[in-house]
Amino acid sequence: MKPAQFQYHRPTSAAEAVDLAAELEEAEFMAGNQSLGIVMSNRLATPANIVDLSRVDELDFVEVEADAVRVGALTTHRTIAQSTQLGKHVPMLPAAAEQIAGPSVRNRGTIGGSLGEADPAGNYPAALVALDGDITLRGPDDTRTVAARDFFIAYMFTDMAEEELIESVSIPREPFPPVRTGMAFDELKRAAQTWPTISAGAVVRVDDPDADEPVIEEARLALANAADVPLHVPDAEAAVEGEPLSESTLDEAGEAAREAADPSEEMHADREFKLDVAAEYSRRALETAYDRARGAGGGAA
Repeated sequence: MKPAQFQYHRPTSAAEAVDLAAELEEAEFMAGNQSLGIVMSNRLATPANIVDLSRVDELDFVEVEADAVRVGALTTHRTIAQSTQLGKHVPMLPAAAEQIAGPSVRNRGTIGGSLGEADPAGNYPAALVALDGDITLRGPDDTRTVAARDFFIAYMFTDMAEEELIESVSIPREPFPPVRTGMAFDELKRAAQTWPTISAGAVVRVDDPDADEPVIEEARLALANAADVPLHVPDAEAAVEGEPLSESTLDEAGEAAREAADPSEEMHADREFKLDVAAEYSRRALETAYDRARGAGGGAA
């Protein structure tokens, strides 16, 4: 099947892009085109106008600022996966990026396109929720910032107006200094090119990485494909905070993740199996993040 007929537009600035979207009827932004083209080819979407963002170079950047790390919406998965800056300051993002599909998708797919699709199984939504990140949206008249935890409503539904585009994402630096922080992004997949059955992103900050049993001062946990939106699990975070990580606190965190999850059944994973995986991968991600915080490497995988 082929897409329905549409008019193609290729602006060179974000301002031009949002103005076009406001002026045109039934306009849709296209970023890396790793998902929209498939949806259109199956006639599940039939926009009258496509606004291609591929030449809007101002949306392709990685910046480490004093208070936050910012990533432009058109930054590709490959660039994020290979970024030494991100690897040092927010390694969960490169870890999430390098596990997306295969090389052809990573070379063209973008973080903004992935977030705009709002697939609850996507890597970036869960990672940004775990990192308590923000998403900056640009409209014809102004920009606004939405917390990642408030941005996702359901699959392909977000807190974004039709004429708005995703300009960038930002992740605060203050809560998680690399010298005392560990991050992890773990996922269960049937094959490299498939969506994950469950993914878990975890962040842990300890009081003293050189101690034999450092105390967890703060933890974050979010799951992908465990609910209709990326799932923040504050009860699991509370279970491990305030003491060194142990088997009992990990068990409590895993059980909290299981109780919070509300996954949809799939052909290869029924609800009970996905609940078990949500609990297990929450444990794994938190344990890996803790081990990395103790090593003061701040790494993620």
